[in-house]
Amino acid sequence: MSHSRWGRWLVAIPMALLALATVYPLLFTGNVAMKTRREYILDRFSLTDTLRWENIGTAWDSAGMGRYLLNSIIVVTLSVLLLLLLGSMAGFALSQLRFRGSSAIFLGCLAGLFVPFQVIMVPLARIMADSRLIDTYLGLILVYVAQFLPFTVFLMTSYYKTIPPEIVDAARIDGNSVYGVYRRIMLPLGTPALLSVGILNTLFCWNDVLMALVMMPSADHRTLMVGVTSLKGQYSDDIPTFASGVLIAALPVLLLYLFLQRQIAEGVAAGSTKG
Repeated sequence: MSHSRWGRWLVAIPMALLALATVYPLLFTGNVAMKTRREYILDRFSLTDTLRWENIGTAWDSAGMGRYLLNSIIVVTLSVLLLLLLGSMAGFALSQLRFRGSSAIFLGCLAGLFVPFQVIMVPLARIMADSRLIDTYLGLILVYVAQFLPFTVFLMTSYYKTIPPEIVDAARIDGNSVYGVYRRIMLPLGTPALLSVGILNTLFCWNDVLMALVMMPSADHRTLMVGVTSLKGQYSDDIPTFASGVLIAALPVLLLYLFLQRQIAEGVAAGSTKG
């Protein structure tokens, strides 16, 4: 009993410290956002006496956060929907259909996971500029799909491999075409994986700064995260307003994680089940 109790403490203490290190920046940012500029200059670490919500209103109105939020919603929603469509179709084909070269295609998708955006950033920006896709929703959506599609295909393929192939064979015997099997059988069965992958891709796209900054350089087309980074220069002497902008950008992701944390954890583990 004594050894078991000490073992639990040895696990609980590092986990508690890790949780504190994760939560503290958010709490510190929220505390700073509720201060006046004078309070922050005098003591940035003290707790604020009153909650000054007008800082959030200032960040929302004067910095154009509403426009940035709309841009992020449009780009992230369309990107995730396209990723789920292409990823589920590719995952079904690579896991259940028997054709020559499927293994090579799957390995090619895995190789795409190891190519960081910084490596292809310059030639990609040149191609997008020549195609007149810079500062367009379509350009950033295509970049997100290209960057996160290998991850989506990997997880969907791994999940669909857990489905017995006899189900697909029975559906084909009943007269369903390949597209019928995908629409009537594989999509309903893949709903848990689609939900998990959709949440993860939403987090990836929402939190991105570099790709959005390269593809959307003008102020009118900035995403929310890029808009928050621009607040640092605009309000360099007003840190509470800058902290309010950070809270606005973090709140949608935080709510998504709090309500769907179980699905996020399942999505992280989905690729380790088989394949």
